Amino acid sequence: MPRRSVVLFAAACAVMALAIGLVTLFVVGSRQQANPAVVAGTGQPLIGGDFTLTRHDGQVVDQSILDGKWSLVFFGFTHCPDYCPTTLGVLDAVQQQLGEDARDMQILFISIDPERDTPQMLGDYLSSEGFPDGVMGLTGTPEQVAQAAKVYRAYFQKVGEGEGYTMNHTLTVYLMGPDGQLRSAVAHDLGPKRTAELIRNEMAKG
Repeated sequence: MPRRSVVLFAAACAVMALAIGLVTLFVVGSRQQANPAVVAGTGQPLIGGDFTLTRHDGQVVDQSILDGKWSLVFFGFTHCPDYCPTTLGVLDAVQQQLGEDARDMQILFISIDPERDTPQMLGDYLSSEGFPDGVMGLTGTPEQVAQAAKVYRAYFQKVGEGEGYTMNHTLTVYLMGPDGQLRSAVAHDLGPKRTAELIRNEMAKG
């Protein structure tokens, strides 16, 4: 083959390899963006992991509390003026929508305000009328709460000083499967009916 032809052939191969590489990068990147809960190259979920907290009845628990049950996990605090009680009210309606399927589901309310939210405070708060039956309140030391928020990629920040401070925090509810793995992130404004449908669809997948 003449030298000129060899050079042109090599150049064509290089262009083709580059094009294939760019297409592959685009496809992989698109898949990762479509599923942000997956780490590139490992397939492992970004949401969920080791934590140790104290339940509202004083019992120390860890991430194994998720094993064998469908779980709705969300972060909030008892002094929350709007989102937290609203979300608990929605989850109460979700329980009713699920009917018998609700027996296979638990709700975990993790406080991001350990300074005020003692186990007893959580227990009193969560026993309020209109909140879900059996909802589990979890709190701990500031370090334990920070670790739980870290593994769930949940944001929180103290705002203000003195007794009247409040907390900014993530609004997402995390649907975890019986294997302790994330199945879906539930938008806070999805509503009871659509949330129940989402949970049933995930339960049907096993």
